[in-house]
Amino acid sequence: MKQKILVLGGPTAVGKTELSIKLGEILDGEIISADSMQIYKQMDIGSAKVTKEEMRDVKHHMIDIVSPEIQFSVADFKEMGEKSLADIISRSKLPMIVGGTGLYINALTCNVTFTESEKDDEYRRYLEELAQEHGNNYIHDMLKSIDPISHNDIHPNNRKRVIRALEVYKSTGKPFSSYNAGDDFYKTDYDIFYYVLTMDREKLYTRINKRVDIMMAQGLVEECIELKKLGYTSNMQSMQGIGYKEILYYLEDKISLEESINLIKQGSRNYAKRQLTWFRRDPRCVFLDKDKLSDEKILTKIINDISNK
Repeated sequence: MKQKILVLGGPTAVGKTELSIKLGEILDGEIISADSMQIYKQMDIGSAKVTKEEMRDVKHHMIDIVSPEIQFSVADFKEMGEKSLADIISRSKLPMIVGGTGLYINALTCNVTFTESEKDDEYRRYLEELAQEHGNNYIHDMLKSIDPISHNDIHPNNRKRVIRALEVYKSTGKPFSSYNAGDDFYKTDYDIFYYVLTMDREKLYTRINKRVDIMMAQGLVEECIELKKLGYTSNMQSMQGIGYKEILYYLEDKISLEESINLIKQGSRNYAKRQLTWFRRDPRCVFLDKDKLSDEKILTKIINDISNK
């Protein structure tokens, strides 16, 4: 029998955290966070990081694992995440991968490797210089003709991943997106139970806006001030996260506080839209509409699915 793995995905602010912890309690599971911001230490409020109190007795992995100055790739996540996966399985617990970063989820649940192409430091520096001189959109547009799927999937501000996609194409002649294709892509040694939470888009956007207001009340500006004091700057990979780069722009007197808040809300809404587009392309995903199903019904369905197979 294949080892079962539960995956719970969905857009930002849809309510994955509380539901996943309830599932962990009932199914004797441990959670591997698939969130590209919660990996960073000292970045708690802006990443909506799960608190120790919220975790209750459900163990979480892949949270607070690197300092903000560290460059962290999906290959790094795969390597560390697979160790967490093996550890959970060794103790006869149910592995639960929870988060909104689809690429991180795929790294642990798909037949994919991120080492097909060698690093090209010289080309990478060239692309960095282009981005510095002409802006992120300039190098993002370079993807349009060679890899339209990556061009659509990768946000222009995710400079590191844009550069990686261009680098892969230069060194292999194959689009970065082609590594997520093929008949064997979804073949795995695990039995994957993959659920995605959804809700009415306007309701979701209202929740996102409210979450940003809560982050501000919790001290997001103060958190960014402390990060700035520690020497973390807006050109670092970690500080490019939504909620951090906008507040840093405010602290650098580039925009007003009101503008930064509006940009965080807009960026978060756009991110949620891209997340849903990602999940809809994955044939494994079972979508659970929170407008039609109560949390209790969602819990019951997932528990029954896993228990009865």
